Amino acid sequence: MANQDDQFKKVVAHSKEYGFIFQSSEVYDGLAAVYDYGPYGSELKKNIKEYWWKSMVQMNENIVGIDAAIFMHPKTWKASGHVDAFNDPMIDNKQSNKRYRADQLVEEYVENKVMKKANKEIEKARKRFGDAFNEEEFKTTNPRVMGYLEKSKSILTRLNTSLTNEDLEDVKALIEELEIACPECGSREWTDVRQFNLMFNTQLGTIAGEAGKLYLRPETAQGIFVNFLNVQKSTRQKIPFGIAQIGKAFRNEIVARQFIFRMREFEQMEMQFFIRPGTQKEWYEHWKEARMKWHQALHPASKLRFHDHEKLAHYADAALDIEFEFPFGFRELEGVHSRTDFDLTQHQEMSGRKIQYFDPELNESYVPYVMETSIGLDRMFLATLSTALQDETVPDADGKDSTRRVLKLHPALAPIKCAVLPLLKNKEELTSKAREIFDKIKFSFNCQYDEKDAIGKRYRRQDAIGTPYCITIDFETLDDNMVTIRDRDTLKQERISIDQVEEIVLKKIDMRQLF
Repeated sequence: MANQDDQFKKVVAHSKEYGFIFQSSEVYDGLAAVYDYGPYGSELKKNIKEYWWKSMVQMNENIVGIDAAIFMHPKTWKASGHVDAFNDPMIDNKQSNKRYRADQLVEEYVENKVMKKANKEIEKARKRFGDAFNEEEFKTTNPRVMGYLEKSKSILTRLNTSLTNEDLEDVKALIEELEIACPECGSREWTDVRQFNLMFNTQLGTIAGEAGKLYLRPETAQGIFVNFLNVQKSTRQKIPFGIAQIGKAFRNEIVARQFIFRMREFEQMEMQFFIRPGTQKEWYEHWKEARMKWHQALHPASKLRFHDHEKLAHYADAALDIEFEFPFGFRELEGVHSRTDFDLTQHQEMSGRKIQYFDPELNESYVPYVMETSIGLDRMFLATLSTALQDETVPDADGKDSTRRVLKLHPALAPIKCAVLPLLKNKEELTSKAREIFDKIKFSFNCQYDEKDAIGKRYRRQDAIGTPYCITIDFETLDDNMVTIRDRDTLKQERISIDQVEEIVLKKIDMRQLF
């Protein structure tokens, strides 16, 4: 756990030091759970979006994209259920005056007090039995582990039942029975649990009072649903087809923490796939596997897993999360949900307009079912940084071992693709040649010119921001028109012709390698 905590602290510190993420409004002591993406962060974020958009829209002829407005008619959120039911259970500690999500207090108790003990027993057995260890068999035969797992299941089942039945008194009773204390002060004096709506609201300038109330959208999906007919008719799509969107969403989280994992202003990459009723099972399996494959192109398979929802939304008939092992444990990265016809039916009833699809094969109209894939862009950003940031022991210029901190991003995602470095900055013939090369290749990809400090320090700086290739211009370049290209990951250096630089880097950074 200590190593995981250390890694998380490294990611947070590295993000600020190297211009990936800054605290919003930092000069005014910041705004909690709101962050700004810096020069390299905004580039990495843009590249992640491009990877998603290419794989979702460009690679699928039956998926198209939109960009819906953040503000929507308030009836949208009434129809979707957000006005009445977009709540989290909130509880305050009387001594510290700190506010918490009641369900998260219970879930963290299970993770830290129960499952940690089970996992400790499993790891001890794994070391003892080595390659012969069968984890599933051990879980179902070892009395101590079985007891921990049963206790965990019992607590979570009771929590989910209480939340489903809106029995907030029992949620508080569970917290008291488990003797859960305030993480801040250790007090067990709690207020009653009450519901807290997560939507931010604002006022339409031209209309006073309740009639002019607007909301900042808590999700991007509704902009897709209300545009279903507009998109289907204008693009002449036939079912099955999808609508994709990348956009901002806003949630007034009770407890927003773990850096950019849970924020109040965040970005989603969502695709709603419209299908014929009765085909949802096969499409659910299709998108489940397709989305996992997308993640595995960037992350080790061992860091990813499926987690089926134990508690389904009332309108869903299947739901799962693709979880990623962040430095603070496995958490949701993307959701795949079979939403049936709930969304379009709700908007049809609330608007009084027919929102249906005429299926020429069946010769009938129906409200399509929806298969949703929804990924948090900021979480994807955090997962990417967590995987990529590594400390390595490598030989320095005089052959001695030294430690470098390197960001091993896939070249297609790296903010800067290539750095152009004259060997010395006070030699005009080197700097002018380097500038000439920089000006030639900057139209093809994002590159950086750097002449400050010794060449070794410049290499380390580029390693830290994830630049996959460095081009060094030395005195031999002036004679033979050759430069040294350095690979970030292998540290291999080779001489190539200046005329080859653009072609070689373009080939290495091509996003097609991810597909």
